[in-house]
Amino acid sequence: MKRYLTAFFIGLSVIILLIGLQIDLYWSGALVWGLAIICLLLAAYYSRYIPNDKNSKNS
Repeated sequence: MKRYLTAFFIGLSVIILLIGLQIDLYWSGALVWGLAIICLLLAAYYSRYIPNDKNSKNS
């Protein structure tokens, strides 16, 4: 399940950017980009759970 979180957080950041930048509220841009960066950092964190085929063939 953790291997799919990378794609989930990348998709979530895209959705946040698409929806959030359409809203014209005070400080919405900073909030949207902050949430997108947090989602991308979480995606990078969970990328270590993606299986590496090179290591599994040698084992």
